[in-house]
Amino acid sequence: MSDTQSVSALVTGGQASAGPPLGPALGPLGVNIMEIIQAINDKTKDFEGMKVPVTVNVNTKTKKWEVIVGIPSAAALLLKEAGIQKGSGTSGSTWVGDIKVESIVKVAKAKLEKSYAASLKSVAKEVVGTCLPLGIKIEGKTPKEFTAEINAGKWDSQLG
Repeated sequence: MSDTQSVSALVTGGQASAGPPLGPALGPLGVNIMEIIQAINDKTKDFEGMKVPVTVNVNTKTKKWEVIVGIPSAAALLLKEAGIQKGSGTSGSTWVGDIKVESIVKVAKAKLEKSYAASLKSVAKEVVGTCLPLGIKIEGKTPKEFTAEINAGKWDSQLG
């Protein structure tokens, strides 16, 4: 039997608290909850306002623990890049943001590690696809137009 117990939760970056879901799950494990919450908030502060998956592994014998932070969804990262709180809600007809190709590259690089895609270019196309329901254009173009440009090799220097 393993001495490690894991507690996973979706927290708002930099704003985890000792309340549910973390406090009640960590309490019975006999660890310093506030120390763990502080560690989570330190590790997620760059994702402020975004939902971030975190896992806390606790060794129930030694009371040692570690915090593992996941990557927010592509949608959450794109909204942050565009500087908006939420997408348009009317996919493909209302545009609420416009981001640069650098933002696509940044989000694609963040997601590449956890993606099954073979290359940054493939992940970038997935990220661009996520822009459509959010109502975000890229370099002034619709996601469909931008994907066509990626396919044509126009952005290969950035997505190499």
